[in-house]
Amino acid sequence: MAVVREPTLKPVKIEDLRPTQITVGMREVEAKRKRWREKGEKEELKFLAEHMMPTILGPKRRHYIIDHHHLARALHDEGRKDVLVTVVADLSRIEMDAFWVFLDNRNWLHPFDAQGRRREYHSIPKSVTGLEDDPYRSLAGELRRIGGFAKDTTPFSEFLWADFLRRRIKRKLVEENFADALEKALRLAKSSDADFLPGWCGPLDPR
Repeated sequence: MAVVREPTLKPVKIEDLRPTQITVGMREVEAKRKRWREKGEKEELKFLAEHMMPTILGPKRRHYIIDHHHLARALHDEGRKDVLVTVVADLSRIEMDAFWVFLDNRNWLHPFDAQGRRREYHSIPKSVTGLEDDPYRSLAGELRRIGGFAKDTTPFSEFLWADFLRRRIKRKLVEENFADALEKALRLAKSSDADFLPGWCGPLDPR
């Protein structure tokens, strides 16, 4: 395996990027789309240069993104055709089955669906347009933004929080009254029940 971590100056089409997860939070995607529309042309170029997509070069020399799935989907939906990438590792020589196993064992893969169930590797979509909506991933992302937990380097930490919330908050509430669901999520995040999760910030002040 060659670890390169170098930018690819030749643009890569967003529609050619291969995901390494099944879901995103579409609420987050929409928020990123809104922020993108507020940028001018120079701001767009600067933003793209600062947010290159980290990828693994896989079989047939396809680029598999291991982060920024929400951003990739948002840019695609806003009509952006290509992005720059940073190649983290070149695994283009190994067979497909071995490729998925390697990614899985390096925590570069999250093959869980919108119900939190682990799926087979072939369930991962072949394009960012095939990413499914997991409203609990949106809830976890917003929870972090309001201080419910801290940003953490643990792989897929927000998905761990999403699964924690999925087991404690009804999906109907998340979909129909996001504000109330977020308030409940914040209480849960500050409880000792969540102290095993990455980025836990401690209990609420009892006063």
